[in-house]
Amino acid sequence: MRILLFTGKGGVGKTTLAAATAAALAGRGRKTLVVSTDPAHSLGDAFGRPLGAEPSEVDDLLHAAQIDSRGLVDSTWRELRQELQSALAGAGLESLDAEELTVVPGVDELLALTEVQRLAEHGPWETVVVDCGPTAETLRLLALPEAVSGYLTRMFKPGARRTAAAVRRLGAHLDSLRTLLTDPATTTVRLVLTPERVVVAEARRTLSSLALRGIGVDGLIVNRLMPAPGFWRGAAATWMRTRRTQQNAVLAELADAGFGPDEVKPVEHRAVEPVGLAALQEIAYELYRGLDPLAGKGKGVTPLLQVSESDSGYRLRIAVPLHRDSEVDLARVDDDLAVTVDGFRRLIALPEMLRPCRITGAESDAHGLVVSLAGNRGPG
Repeated sequence: MRILLFTGKGGVGKTTLAAATAAALAGRGRKTLVVSTDPAHSLGDAFGRPLGAEPSEVDDLLHAAQIDSRGLVDSTWRELRQELQSALAGAGLESLDAEELTVVPGVDELLALTEVQRLAEHGPWETVVVDCGPTAETLRLLALPEAVSGYLTRMFKPGARRTAAAVRRLGAHLDSLRTLLTDPATTTVRLVLTPERVVVAEARRTLSSLALRGIGVDGLIVNRLMPAPGFWRGAAATWMRTRRTQQNAVLAELADAGFGPDEVKPVEHRAVEPVGLAALQEIAYELYRGLDPLAGKGKGVTPLLQVSESDSGYRLRIAVPLHRDSEVDLARVDDDLAVTVDGFRRLIALPEMLRPCRITGAESDAHGLVVSLAGNRGPG
């Protein structure tokens, strides 16, 4: 089973490219499901046919669905919320407080991710392609399993007798979601962008945030590249050459950031909007040149934390891609490090051997943060 998550800044064409990739996978004999968690529900528009919440056949070996997040909230969450409210009240909270605490922001996105997991694990699919929402929504979606799981852990100590079955069940489910997302052999992100500096800047921030979550990116797709004007003449050709030159400069910046030609796939802009299976298959051929869309592993996932000894104690490397304009903040919170990169924050549990140590310094390079710690290396 492979899961490909497509995301990108709104309007870059991620839905079309997710659908084209799914069509290419099915064309190579893989049972493929493409499913949209984007509230815009434009996946059906890409195929030129209506889609529902349950998978429907688009072509041989290819099925598609659009998840109805609001419907999931009205059905699944209502029952679980009542159970959680009872559990919280049983933990000593007033009923009003318990009711407020079960109104979880982002629960619709969390349920959408749960539905993706259900379809992936219980369907006949070899590959599931997910058309996620715009980048900001996707990052919030991918952070939810860990955030809500941490919230439950603080509210209910593991093994406590008062922990209700609903809480244990939700906690176990969130852990399974987190495992699914951070397993590089199963789940990777394919980031879609257009060749514009403002879009590339957001893509870089997205790469940093995904790395903090331990989620791998296996490639970038640069969409709507201006076709080469060839031997055209006149003002239109001059405009096209100028635009393509600017776009080529953006592609060069991606190369300077360490992305090789196998990891950055360009797709040219089309005069006609691609709608329907035939048009999507044409895009897929341009994108993958008849090769397996799953070939190669891209940048994959580097272990988030790497510990080494130093003269004064230890060095802890936090592998998160940074660039010269990245805004980084680091703070210690009990046995955790609070790492914030370009506004995206994550609490990272310190390895047990480093918890007695104190932070003596930190520096950054293109590969991440290096934190220096001093303390006793002995058993105590």
